Order: sequence, then C-alpha cells, then structure tokens
Amino acid sequence: MSTNPSGEPAPSSYKSGYAAIAGKPNAGKSTFLNAVLGTKLSIISPKVQTTRHRITGIHSDERGQIVFLDTPGILEPRYKLHERMMRAVGRSLEDADIILFITDPGDIPEKDELEVLRKAGKKPLLSLINKSDRYSETTLDTARARLEEVLQPTETHIVSALHQKGVDAIAESIFNLLPQGPPFYPPDQLSEHPERFFVSELIREQLFDQYRAEIPYSCAVNVLTFSDDKDMVRIEAEIVVNRNSQKGILIGKGGAALKKLGTVSRQEIERFTGRKVFLNLFVKVREKWRDNDTFLRSYGYDS
Repeated sequence: MSTNPSGEPAPSSYKSGYAAIAGKPNAGKSTFLNAVLGTKLSIISPKVQTTRHRITGIHSDERGQIVFLDTPGILEPRYKLHERMMRAVGRSLEDADIILFITDPGDIPEKDELEVLRKAGKKPLLSLINKSDRYSETTLDTARARLEEVLQPTETHIVSALHQKGVDAIAESIFNLLPQGPPFYPPDQLSEHPERFFVSELIREQLFDQYRAEIPYSCAVNVLTFSDDKDMVRIEAEIVVNRNSQKGILIGKGGAALKKLGTVSRQEIERFTGRKVFLNLFVKVREKWRDNDTFLRSYGYDS
C-alpha cells in the first residue's frame, strides 16, 4: 500500500491524477467544476472570460483523488494578460493525465481553436457537451457528431453542469481512466490556493455582476493585507483600473457604487470563510496594466 499525505495507507486500488478542464469562454467550465466538487470554488458570470487563473479543485472519495484544473477560456490574445492566460491553459493541458473539453452546443469551436489540444499530446480526452437543458435533441446530436469528428475523443457526454445532470458519470469515467497511485493532497482539502486568492476572486466576481461594458475586464484585484484575528478576518484590497474615468465609474456618485461593491463582496467572503469580515476597498489607476509585465507579475499572473 502507498500512503496519503496524512501518513495513512491508501488502498492498492486507489487512483489519482490531474484532469484539465478546457473550452471556449462561457462554455460552463467553472460551473462544471463547482458542480463536481459540490461547492462553489470558481467564480461564475454570464459574461465571457471570467476565469483568468488556473483554478485547482480537489475531489476525493473512496475511489481516489481527482485534481481538477479549471482553465481560462481559449481565445485569441489581445493583451499580454491574455497571452499569460493562454500559457496557463497550455501548461494545464500538458500537466494533465486527462483532458475534459467542455462545449456549448451553440458555439462549436473551429479546428484552429483546438490547436492547443493537439500541442498537449495524446492523452485521454472526454468531450463534454454542456447546457443540455437549453438545446434541442437535434442540436445536441449535431454537436456530438461534429465534436467526435474533430476531436476523436475517448468518450462523449451530454451534461448540464448548472443542473448537475450527468456530472456523476463524468467523475466515474475519469476514475476509470486514471492510473493507480496515492493522493496528492489530504482528503478534506478542496484546493491548493490560499484564502486570500479566493477573496480576490470573489471581489472580481462582484465586479462582473455590478458593472457593465469593459469595466470588469479592465480591473485587477490585489489583496494588500489579510489578517485572521480571533473574531474577524480583516482585509484590505485594491481594485486596479486602466484609466481615471474607470475609477470614477467604480466609485460612483458619492462613493455609492464602491460601497455597494464592498458590502456584497464582504457578504460573499463571509459565506466562503464562515467568519465575520471587515473589508476595505481602494481603487488605483495603473495605465495599460494588462500589457505591463511588472504589474501582471505583481497581480499573480505568472509568465
């Protein structure tokens, strides 16, 4: 028997490995991750390109451990930020034992958009046709035929991540394909990211919910301080924008918009941490930060 991180022996039948979740923006990758984990880990929004980082989510049960890698949506880069996002996708696919490619049946990718999959090499690939609750059987069948022709996947599944339809079957398929091996993390661990990372993500989620047009895409959230006192988590975070005009929109008349953002973000962080939170938000202008290597590194976007 091999041992898990707690030092306890793992059964010889235990399986473990990495499963990368890839797809175009707004295909439902983060919704799927949250569904398979049974908890909200990745932020979600009806707007495209919400996910910027590789999000690690860990599923453990008696069969083994799956480390999911939720990736940014595949896109044509316009900024250095996008280039780093696409490098995160490529690294995740290279690191994975299994690839899950999630597709919206109404937005089937073209062959050139799938080049990133080919670069990852030959490995088991599950084609997940998502949002089955929104489309007719004819549309779903057409999407299946097209994807099987282009991807030649190991398996194809019709799912609705939002309604958790078919999600359990995906986990079973992954376990069937994973190699035997010990767990990488303790069985009660859900992610390798620290709490302050999820704090910044929850604030960014509210930016997508509360502001229109380009504002959420022009923002970065940087947690400056994170102290966990006995009775309260105290957080200071800055929201970085490209222009002074965006700063004015974020703050709003008399500071009302920023106050609302802070209130709702604090409530979401309290739900996530299970503790009382004091949150102080600032807005800072950093021109063209999305094309500045120094700023990108400082905001957690590795090269």
